[in-house]
Amino acid sequence: MSGAPAILHLSLVVGGDLVDPGGRRLGRVDDLLVNLGAAEYPPVSGAVARVAGREVFVPAELVSEIAHARVTLQTTRLDVQPFERREGEILLKQDLLDRQLINVDGARLVRANEIEIARVEGWWRVVGIDVGAQSLLRRLLPRQLAVRVPASVFLDWRSLEPFTGHVPTIRLRVPHPKLARLHPAELADLVEAAPHDQGEEIIAAVRHDPELEADLFEELDDERQLEFAGDREDIQIADLLARMETDDAADLVGQFDDERRTRLLELLPPVQRRRLRTLLGYEPMTAGGLMSPDFVAVYTQATAGEALDRVRRATGPGDALAWVFAITTHRRYRGAVSLPDLVRADAVVPFVDLIGHSQSVTTRAGLDEIARAMTDYDLTVVPVLDDAERPVGVITVDDVLELVIPPPGRRFGVFGGP
Repeated sequence: MSGAPAILHLSLVVGGDLVDPGGRRLGRVDDLLVNLGAAEYPPVSGAVARVAGREVFVPAELVSEIAHARVTLQTTRLDVQPFERREGEILLKQDLLDRQLINVDGARLVRANEIEIARVEGWWRVVGIDVGAQSLLRRLLPRQLAVRVPASVFLDWRSLEPFTGHVPTIRLRVPHPKLARLHPAELADLVEAAPHDQGEEIIAAVRHDPELEADLFEELDDERQLEFAGDREDIQIADLLARMETDDAADLVGQFDDERRTRLLELLPPVQRRRLRTLLGYEPMTAGGLMSPDFVAVYTQATAGEALDRVRRATGPGDALAWVFAITTHRRYRGAVSLPDLVRADAVVPFVDLIGHSQSVTTRAGLDEIARAMTDYDLTVVPVLDDAERPVGVITVDDVLELVIPPPGRRFGVFGGP
C-alpha cells in the first residue's frame, strides 16, 4: 500500500448507523461482506443491515462512505431485499472476527481480535487483523471512548489465510499459493495445532499437490496421521502410502488393524509392498523398525566414477545418499564413502580406497546403540546390517532426533502474537 490510509476498526463500524445522503438514519449496520477473490486486499462488497426490523443486504454500489459508527448511502431509496450470501463472500464479524487464521509468514495460528479496514485503490478493503490485547480493550469500551484507543501494529492481510470451512459459500481455496510456499513441517505444525476440521482444511488446500500432501503426512505425529488418514477409502490411503518415504509409510500402515493393513498392502505396487512388509517385521523401536530401505551400495571392485554414476541414478531421499556403501560380491558390508570424498576423487580411483569408516548397527540395535554410533563417529547416516552382515537399510540423524529430543516449541496452540 502506498501512503498511510486511515484505518477503520470493524468493531467500530458494525453496530453503527446506516444513513442516507442527508444523514437520516435508516437502520443499523450489523456486518460487512468482503469477496475473497484474487485481490491482495479483499474489497468490501456490501453491508448487512437491519432496517425496519428486517435483515437486508446493501450492495457496495449504493455505499458512498464507510466510517466509524456510520455507513452512508448514495441514495435515499433502498431496495429492502432479504440478505443472501453470494459465492465467495464472507461476513467479517460473523465469519472472521474472534476466529483463528493462518499467519503464513510466521507459520502459526493467530486469532483476529480486530479486523482493520482502509480505503485502498479507490475502495474500502480489509488490510489486516489486530491480534493484540489493545484491540480487545477497544471493543469493551463504550463507543465514544473506544474511538480514542489508538490503532496498533497489525498483521498485513497478504500474510494471512482465513479458515472458511464454516462458511457455506466458500472453502479454503485449493490450490493456494500462500500455503504451498510453507515447508511440510510448518504445514504439519499448523495441522497439529488446529482443531480437526481446520486441520482438514489445511490438508485439503495442498491436496492438489500429492507429493506435498505426502510430505506433510510424513511430518505429522502418529496420532494425527491416523486421525486424518483413517477415514479415507483404502485406495486413497494406498495412494498416499505410495508417495511417502518407505519408513514413514511403514509407520502409518502399522497403525491400522491387521485386516485393514493387509488390504492396504495389497493395493500397493509389488516392490513397495515387499519393502513395507520387511520393515513391519521388525520391532518398531529397533534399527530394523526405524530404518529406511533406500540407500546406495556399490561393489568394492568399482571405480569412483562408476560409484558416482550410481549415485546420480539413485531415486532415494537426498539425506540417505550422504554416504555410499561398499559391499563385496556376496553383498557383505565393507565400509562407507562420504559423498564429498566421492565427488572430489578422480574417476579412476578404486572406490574401496575412499572408505572413510566401517561403522554399522544390526537390525536388533536399540536407540541408545544407534545414537552412540552416530555421536562417537560424527555420522549423519548409519547403515543397518542383517545377520549375514549385508546392508538392508539406513538410519539418518533426523530419524534419531525425532525420538530422542522432546517435541520442540514449534508444537504450538493458538497464539495472540504474530
